[in-house]
Amino acid sequence: MADRDGDSRQRFLPKHNLSLFFLCLSLSLSVSLGGCSEDKRTETKSQRDESAASNPQPAYGDTLVEGSIGDATNLIPMLASDSASHNISGLIINGLVKYDKDVKLVGDLAESWEVSQGGLQITFKLRRGVTWHDGHPFTARDVLFGFQTITNPNTPTAYAEDFRQVKKAEALDDYTFQVVYEKPFAPALTSWGNLVVLPKHLLEGKDIAKSELGRKPVGTGPYRFREWISRDRVILEANPNYFEGRPYIDRYVTRVIPDLATMFLELKAGGLDLMGLTPIQYKRQTGDRFFQQSYHKYRYLANAYTYLGYNLLDPKFKDKRVRQALSYAIDKEEIIKVVLLGLGVAATGPYKPGLWFYNPDVKKYPFNPAKALALLKEAGWEDRNGDGILDKDQEPFEFTVMTNEGNPVRQRTAVVIQERLKKIGIRMKIRVIEWSAFINEFIDKKDFEATILGWTTGFEPDQYDIWHSSKTGKKELNFISFKNSEVDELLEKGRRTFDQEERKAIYSRLQEILAEEQPYTFLYVPEALPIVHSRVYGIEPSPLGISYNLHRWYVPQGL
Repeated sequence: MADRDGDSRQRFLPKHNLSLFFLCLSLSLSVSLGGCSEDKRTETKSQRDESAASNPQPAYGDTLVEGSIGDATNLIPMLASDSASHNISGLIINGLVKYDKDVKLVGDLAESWEVSQGGLQITFKLRRGVTWHDGHPFTARDVLFGFQTITNPNTPTAYAEDFRQVKKAEALDDYTFQVVYEKPFAPALTSWGNLVVLPKHLLEGKDIAKSELGRKPVGTGPYRFREWISRDRVILEANPNYFEGRPYIDRYVTRVIPDLATMFLELKAGGLDLMGLTPIQYKRQTGDRFFQQSYHKYRYLANAYTYLGYNLLDPKFKDKRVRQALSYAIDKEEIIKVVLLGLGVAATGPYKPGLWFYNPDVKKYPFNPAKALALLKEAGWEDRNGDGILDKDQEPFEFTVMTNEGNPVRQRTAVVIQERLKKIGIRMKIRVIEWSAFINEFIDKKDFEATILGWTTGFEPDQYDIWHSSKTGKKELNFISFKNSEVDELLEKGRRTFDQEERKAIYSRLQEILAEEQPYTFLYVPEALPIVHSRVYGIEPSPLGISYNLHRWYVPQGL
């Protein structure tokens, strides 16, 4: 699934967000899969050799400050659907399992687990001696309580579906949690990330939607909450009792800076230590001696894609010929060249190229304005009055695309699309809205015609919550209201088998249907472009990105 995305920058995926690797539209496309490597143009061999010779040792202390264009909405993971929230809560709250550096599933709050009964039963053995940030012991009762909360129909969450597959869940003792599934469920293990671990002693008998923990969370993770100043910053401090060892960095601050140009100036002035760069910032504004000495840049294909999504409740977009025409009318390669400066590849569907379930042979939509016009004519759209705008039933073909504030890449993408559609007689307006209002007032309420957004994808192909027809309600992730009976069937089948080849065939067919239907115009897969201050050590790029081990980052003494 995916992470709700409002930013072309590549931010730093929280190490605990496992199922959330797939499940939220992200404010900023999270650092993800792809041959992750440091950009050698920003760190010369002599600099690194000199550092190695000094043999810097990890030291405790310092503060890291990251920039974010949007504020968090809720720091209880099951209640949030944006990456600003999950980037922060992922440092506060653990899951039962997580991915390691090599993208292998390992224990987090679970020390081990046993899968039995043909995959229908999972028994988790939990870590002993773990405490919540308030000192209260963590037990299996907290996991059971979290499970009961997320599956409670009164809990306003978009993430309950995975857990509704569970027939029975119980705490066998303080350190043993067991679940039994009704049917085989392929994403079962990965679903037990940090969505369902809640402090029962603080939430039992209370309305979670109104809980103060949404703004003052209590977790078991490497960082504990200190302060949240709305639209300004969230401050976390190291958890001295973290079960994997106290983080080296004392404080981690997320500053809200709604404009990326302003954020970049803050980075240059020393007010930030890390951010995701835009392509222009990466290629043209960070190559001087100052940046070479002061920062390290990273570049790799993101586990994410950007799309133009259509509200399928709107009569204009109900005909797939219209959606196909729009895809033919948009020049993706132009966007990649002009907007991304070559730092990305064309998207063909909801998965990143190179993953085992990616289908490279789906229907493509190369730039072809003539074909676009032919399809539109078939669908009844022609310029009948000679005003240069296509019309049907005396209505002009015009619509508004919404995207979020502070995102120059997405806004430039909209302008390029606007110009291309104008040439074939479609009037497209652009509306840019502050992130939280954009999501809460327009996307969640389906009050839009079209939108430019993105998903952060992951290592599990299940996209039930994004594409299944049962997930089209308000605040659900299928907010474009896409419905297709064969897609529903495929999504259900893909969850019910553990056979990788069978799943590959299922998700290949899913991609074929989406390519034919074009509920989105799948635009591009961007490259992740994070930049981190050079005083920070311990960064080990991996297929996960760079922040999976953030609690092991450090600043050597004296730097």
